Amino acid sequence: MTSPVQTEGDRTSAVPDAAGSKDGSQEAKTPAGLSPGQLMWRRFRRDRTGVVSAFVVLFFFVVALAAPLIKMVYGKDPYTLYGQDSLDLLDEFNMPTGTFGGMSPDHWFGIEPNLGRDVFMQLVYGMRTSIYTALAATVLMVLVGVVIGLVGGYYGGKVDYWLGRLTDFLLGFPSQLFFIASMPVVVAAFVRPDEETPTALRAAAIIVVLSTLGWMGLSRLIRAATLSLREREFVEAAKIAGASPWRIIRKELLPNLVTPILVQATLLLPSTILSVAFLSFVGVGFVEPTPDWGRMFATGASIYEQDPAYMVFPGVAMVIFVVAFNLLGDSVRDAFDPKSGR
Repeated sequence: MTSPVQTEGDRTSAVPDAAGSKDGSQEAKTPAGLSPGQLMWRRFRRDRTGVVSAFVVLFFFVVALAAPLIKMVYGKDPYTLYGQDSLDLLDEFNMPTGTFGGMSPDHWFGIEPNLGRDVFMQLVYGMRTSIYTALAATVLMVLVGVVIGLVGGYYGGKVDYWLGRLTDFLLGFPSQLFFIASMPVVVAAFVRPDEETPTALRAAAIIVVLSTLGWMGLSRLIRAATLSLREREFVEAAKIAGASPWRIIRKELLPNLVTPILVQATLLLPSTILSVAFLSFVGVGFVEPTPDWGRMFATGASIYEQDPAYMVFPGVAMVIFVVAFNLLGDSVRDAFDPKSGR
């Protein structure tokens, strides 16, 4: 069975292309039709803002992925207390000596006050921690939201009613307060109070907590789109042809929902990164000595009067990443929208 997404790319333009030959005759050529993906890619390449944003986002992901390699080349790590090993890096108040937080050829972004760790490596590994934790949580949010939205929108009736009530119930939770209150409970369920919580367990708890209360908006969007699509002719034709509900959802509905899914995913990820940083900032996310953007902000907030330079690099990095990802989401939406003028 064929859906609108599948048939759009099969249409060919009948515009002739005159080509001269040696005997003066001309032959009309008909260009091959473009698939929806090719049309989207062509529109996206014309959007300079989207292309630049994509390169910025890709740069952040590559840096986060290559953090161990950067550590080898740079010769520093995010855990060593360089200020304690070298007495000329910190003054008598445990503040970095030198200009702008102790920047030098050995420590490109300076060193951390009090402990004296390298800020550049803290930033790189903090980027790795925040981005990939948020990425895992976002993938779970998208999967749960798409499945619940598709099932509720397609089946309707009591299934849609009870899934809708579950969505409304979870939307009633104050998310920020629930994050703060639930994190210690989730961690305490697996670790005794006298034991240190492993970083992997904290990351898993953050992913579970964030994904539990992050899928509802996408689910409602997918449900609304599914309610509209299930009444279309190609879905009715698939039902008459004897297609199973799973096949209709997978082959007919899901391909037509790629656009809202991708756009919402690109908007969910930066907001999830901010949530991960928020949990670490208030002390219920990642803790010492795990590098994390939120923990860097918490440290900087306590010493900004003595060393304002420490907040500059993590702040600029987070702002650039979040803005670039939001712009990328807008560009992806415009590229999928054939009526967009961009």
